[in-house]
Amino acid sequence: MKELVPLSQKYFDLIALFTREPFVRLYIKELEFYTDGGSLIGFICLDLIDNNFSAGILSRDKSMQYRAVNVAVDFLSIEDAREWISTSFNENDIIIHDNQSEYFDLFEELKNDDEHIHPHYKLLKESDFFSSAKETVKEISYHYKDIDGNFIEQFQSLNGFDSRIFELYLFCFFREQLFSFKREFEVPDFIINKFGDEIAVEAVTISRKIENMKNITNYQPKAFEEITSDLEDNVPLMFGSVLFDKAKKKYWEKENVRGKPFIIAVADFHDTMSMTWTYNSLLEYLYGYRYDDYKHTEDGELVINPKRINYFKKKNGTKIPAGFFLDEKNKNISAVLFSSTATLSKFNRMGRQAGMGSMSSILIRHMIIYNHEKNADKPNFVSYFVDENSNETWSEGVIIYHNPNAIHPLDPDLFDGTVAQCFFNVDNHLVESEMPLIFPYASYTQNLKTIEKSQRNKTV
Repeated sequence: MKELVPLSQKYFDLIALFTREPFVRLYIKELEFYTDGGSLIGFICLDLIDNNFSAGILSRDKSMQYRAVNVAVDFLSIEDAREWISTSFNENDIIIHDNQSEYFDLFEELKNDDEHIHPHYKLLKESDFFSSAKETVKEISYHYKDIDGNFIEQFQSLNGFDSRIFELYLFCFFREQLFSFKREFEVPDFIINKFGDEIAVEAVTISRKIENMKNITNYQPKAFEEITSDLEDNVPLMFGSVLFDKAKKKYWEKENVRGKPFIIAVADFHDTMSMTWTYNSLLEYLYGYRYDDYKHTEDGELVINPKRINYFKKKNGTKIPAGFFLDEKNKNISAVLFSSTATLSKFNRMGRQAGMGSMSSILIRHMIIYNHEKNADKPNFVSYFVDENSNETWSEGVIIYHNPNAIHPLDPDLFDGTVAQCFFNVDNHLVESEMPLIFPYASYTQNLKTIEKSQRNKTV
């Protein structure tokens, strides 16, 4: 007799992220989740319209995706729904024979030379320290459609791993925001749909130079002076280069994009932990203003004096205009999406709080977060242990910069309050922001080895 083994909401949210259609949350509330200790998952929902209970059984198909194989409705009590799940678990193991689905194995052994495999891919595949990330990535990949036919190869490669991780991250983010996907076209990367509103999205990353890959695991933090120097011109120009290259391709002229808001989603992987300090450079490049000149009045009010940036200068002396959104040529780009947390550590934390992986290490997350105190001019700093009590979302850390001159403006209401959004005021040149309760400007996760109880009292 199989017992009902409870599962957490976080675990179910992760494994059912792409099984569950986004709109169902409008009329049901998920209450309880169970496993039979094997391949089956049971769930119980409250019908918000009829005020009774429904239950279902999920099983993996040949592609490893969970699918609903049995559903029952109109239970008058939650006890009846539990009994139905218990009976279903004990009748037989349910397996879908879906011959049209293929198992998408990101960790398939390819004939790649070891020197062409990304060091972070090796960590993800082999290290217990990233076992939570590995289980999370695998679960998500089962639902991902490889339009180009080379996703697995690039996911493992030196020049493709970061961009493919970012694509998987965006896949999760948009789904959490209740979007569905149209993926019949090779470009752009995503056409997303929410109740009739469609958005085109192209993803791009600032990549690390191949020659710097060998030392990626022996990271030496940059000196403050070096970071300050890079932020003056180099980093804004990096953002500018990838955005300019995408703008040149004029995705908005393609039939499947024409007439839709068009977003460029960008992530910075140019150096280890570069996401923790390049945040302001993108804002400065997009709007052409710097906001480091501020003071408090005698009454304590924060006054910011926007400082116009006319250009950024390359090392060879070439001047590149600042203010990407202020350029008439970029009016077809509705917004730029950025996240400082779309990294491998994000997948590790999301998996850990869902109870996935070996739990053989301790994760401690340190964050610089937005300070909601009125007239605050400095962020807050917080740290916490990542475990099953954590409540991070895929959306946490995403910020959307809206183009004030967009031909097809992006509707900010298509995203919920967990997403930060910025709007440029053309009158006073200030950026007006809608910030979620928790917004990390930067995040760093320590991944520490646990000590066996027998070793804890021994001196080293």
